[in-house]
Amino acid sequence: MRIDLHTHSTASDGTDTPAELVQGAAAAGLDIVALTDHDTTRGHEEAIVALPVGLTLVTGAELSCRLNGVSVHMLAYLFDPEEPGLLAERELVRDDRVPRAHAMIAKLRELGVPITWEQVARIAGGGSVGRPHIASALVGLGVVDSVSDAFTPEWLADGGRAYVEKHESDPFEVIRLVKAAGGVTVFAHPAAAKRGRTVPESAIADLAAAGLDGIEVDHMDHDPATRARLHGLADELGLLATGSSDYHGSHKTCALGEFTTDPEVYGEIIRRATGAFPVPGAGGRRGA
Repeated sequence: MRIDLHTHSTASDGTDTPAELVQGAAAAGLDIVALTDHDTTRGHEEAIVALPVGLTLVTGAELSCRLNGVSVHMLAYLFDPEEPGLLAERELVRDDRVPRAHAMIAKLRELGVPITWEQVARIAGGGSVGRPHIASALVGLGVVDSVSDAFTPEWLADGGRAYVEKHESDPFEVIRLVKAAGGVTVFAHPAAAKRGRTVPESAIADLAAAGLDGIEVDHMDHDPATRARLHGLADELGLLATGSSDYHGSHKTCALGEFTTDPEVYGEIIRRATGAFPVPGAGGRRGA
């Protein structure tokens, strides 16, 4: 059984529509895929309608958090999307994205980059606008060679020349809210140092004590030594260890199913979740 628990669609900063994503997951030989767009569940309905027979969808989101000045991404699975507390927190984060993007565009224009809001909005295509859309615009303008090259101190990295802070949730509060909504939390790519500062292992231990369910261990931004260290940390703290592609379509080089989650770990996630259930594919027939 092949299980990928971290993917993105055009509902946030991926390049595949939700329908294209689930079809691509089936073509890649996956049995189970999670749709975890940034701070939104907007793509779930389309993905469910298009879900091929033989593929199961895990509904989720990747929630933007900050701990002691460090950006933290929290994967939340199988929560009730209408639970008021978690819904209100997601809306706070989501609603800050547009003014933040305008502010970053203004900084880039001050730096001499002829970028416009219209370019970025067109790339976002109605999804939750974020830094990857601005990075794609920089690629299109020839300012950088790739999206990854835009995430440097020179441009959009945390603290970079064109960086603007956004509302980000407290991860301890997110763990509480997700649990109240019947969901399961997994700390996404906790040691992805190439993205910027990471939290120390002591902070992960504190999050585990607060109810964190797992950490994403097998990920493209973790080298083999880091993955081994994180597997040991998960064992030490009694956390689930997941593996995922963090697929974004053409925005990143990773492929669907590049890293996967052990079926026993997936089974434990399902056992713990009470807010929603995985959706088995019905060949595009809603409710069949």
